Amino acid sequence: MSLTRRHMLTGTIGTFAWLLALCPRRARAAEDFVEQWIGRKATPSDRLKLVMPAEFSTGYTVPMDISVDSPMTEADHVKSVRVFAPKNPLVEVVQFHFVQGRSLPRVSTRIRLAAPQHVVALAEMSDGSLLTAKAWVAVASNGCL
Repeated sequence: MSLTRRHMLTGTIGTFAWLLALCPRRARAAEDFVEQWIGRKATPSDRLKLVMPAEFSTGYTVPMDISVDSPMTEADHVKSVRVFAPKNPLVEVVQFHFVQGRSLPRVSTRIRLAAPQHVVALAEMSDGSLLTAKAWVAVASNGCL
């Protein structure tokens, strides 16, 4: 049996269908990770922004910017933001605490990453809700020894 155009097309369509079926599971994996780690369900939100480069040359100093859209009033403020890197030896990378009326919920820093992975940010709000955001970062070298 020879390889025909029909066989190639069928194989290509099958591969794309398999990849599309796999993508929602991978996207959901970060949300499931937060629920397993914290024990509470978090909601993906546009109010929490996690900005990181998609590719970075070294895992030693990967830049990260976090901001939360909040008025920081007594009724609506950010209590804390935690950052997780599931493939790092220490999964919880950093935690920031904010004070209502005295601080802005914005942070710029650098973190270490052990491997290419989704970095997950989790913001705890004053009403007890949890907001989550994630960013995929591909690092060329391991920053965690």
